[in-house]
Amino acid sequence: MAASTVEGNSLLTLDVGAVTTRAALFDVVEGRYRFVGMGKAPTTSATNPPNIVLGAQLAIENLQSMISKPLMDEEGRLLVPSQPDGSGVDGVVTILSAGAALKTVVVGLLADVSLKSVETLAQTTYARIVERIGLNDSRRLDEQVNAIVRQSPDLILVAGGVDGGAQQSLRNLIETVGLASYLLPESRRPAVLYAGNAALREEVKASLAGTAFKVQTVANIRPALEVEDLVPAQRELSRLVIDIRQREMPELEELRTLSGGVILPSAFAQGRMARFLASYYGEGKNVLSVDIGASAVSMAASMEAVVHLNVFPHLGLGEGLSGLLQHFPVEDILRWVSVEAPEETVRSYLYQKVLYPSFVPATVEELALEHALIKQNLFTATQLMLQRLPRRFRSRGGMLPSFEPILVSGTPISAAPTQGQKLLLVLDGLQPVGITTLALDTHNLLAMLGAAAEVNPLLPVQALDSGALSNLATVIVPTGSLKLGTPMLRAKLIQEDGTETTTEVNMGNLQVMPLANGKIARLQLRPLNRADVGLGVGRALEVDVTGSEMGIVIDARGRPLQLPADAPARIALHKKWLKTVEG
Repeated sequence: MAASTVEGNSLLTLDVGAVTTRAALFDVVEGRYRFVGMGKAPTTSATNPPNIVLGAQLAIENLQSMISKPLMDEEGRLLVPSQPDGSGVDGVVTILSAGAALKTVVVGLLADVSLKSVETLAQTTYARIVERIGLNDSRRLDEQVNAIVRQSPDLILVAGGVDGGAQQSLRNLIETVGLASYLLPESRRPAVLYAGNAALREEVKASLAGTAFKVQTVANIRPALEVEDLVPAQRELSRLVIDIRQREMPELEELRTLSGGVILPSAFAQGRMARFLASYYGEGKNVLSVDIGASAVSMAASMEAVVHLNVFPHLGLGEGLSGLLQHFPVEDILRWVSVEAPEETVRSYLYQKVLYPSFVPATVEELALEHALIKQNLFTATQLMLQRLPRRFRSRGGMLPSFEPILVSGTPISAAPTQGQKLLLVLDGLQPVGITTLALDTHNLLAMLGAAAEVNPLLPVQALDSGALSNLATVIVPTGSLKLGTPMLRAKLIQEDGTETTTEVNMGNLQVMPLANGKIARLQLRPLNRADVGLGVGRALEVDVTGSEMGIVIDARGRPLQLPADAPARIALHKKWLKTVEG
């Protein structure tokens, strides 16, 4: 049963992650929706085979014990809708990120057109591309078929031909897909999403009927040569991903029924929330939402009213770590480590995280390794996202475009022992530029709110207004080609009571200007020696800023960060930066 959009209905949101399942309750308090509480439980329980429904029940039990309100009956069944005595909830929605990355084959005509677009589509969900087939593929038909059969994919994405354009070449590719699917065991046949020439939709359905697990068609992602529109395909892909997951986890049907059919992949819900937040924070805002978990790092960048969603399963802090060093050398992790650690120690830590994704660092060395891994994975995800953004959004030097705000979710960051450590995880990993607010989603609510918007658009607005996010820092990042130690920025902070604080920051340094959380002040910025704070070289700026947990942080360390090659010097620098932000 889905929740009503009528104000006054309570909503339970379930987040089934690779390691942890969360149950969050939203209800009306004093006439407005509020986040009431959250319960947690391991996703993979002690049952054999693991049952995600049991994990959800345990999370709900944990929640109801915290809020002292019964949500389930004595037999563990959720009470929907709420009862006259106040027990139960009025509706349920579920998001899901549990499960291995889906093995995906992408099929298109031209490498730089439809094949590129269908790859971009695959990268918006929990997919791992294992094979590419295009018009210029030099392999024979039987070799292409064997390549697909050998991979035994979960999903095949097909695009090609502008609307009203090529048909026969696309038919040949569809024939390859159909033959490969037919040759696979029925229980392993892939789901197929067709997003090509609209004239062939019905023909594709008829051709693949009975040979694929499911066949869905959707609007062409390249309706014209110079036009790319992924939105309809992303929506249909999100449904198809849940269908595939349900084949892997039959018990998911119980949660699907309970949620009135509203189960979304967590990354898709995150993308919806990024689009909403761009509107919520005001016209012209570029908003970046980042989530790091066991299953993936996902980044949703809302720019000019378009959301660019990128999911990186190989960068999650769970099972995906087993192949992490195929993507970058172990030295790339070591550069972020703030203690002495040989390569073998890093490798051992990676293997331990693969075997025990919920492992919590217990020593200073383990925490340093965990944080180094988080920084490297965030940095790698950022660089990959930049490569996929339209050219007009890419800046020279591999830097992020300016975002305001940047929202960060994920237990690996929110569980860091100190606010300074949380700050450096985000600053070092993402390396933002310009002026931005770093906000922590400490309860991992953003994707849940994105799913809640499906059934109650008012709820996310009011939940955010009630303080669902925690402002970690207002960050000022000047850029420029200066030598270390050269004055880069002069800043004056004028508080409401007239108190003034002035500082000058040199290239290579961090500086913190205290400003209590929620306080408003005027900040005057004057770049020095041809530095830039976002308006152009040397241009001064005066802006109102809001205090946060860490106040105003000026990061003049340069972009990209340059770390010493010498390990002792590098370790000393990391310790210096942490000492600076922690006062």
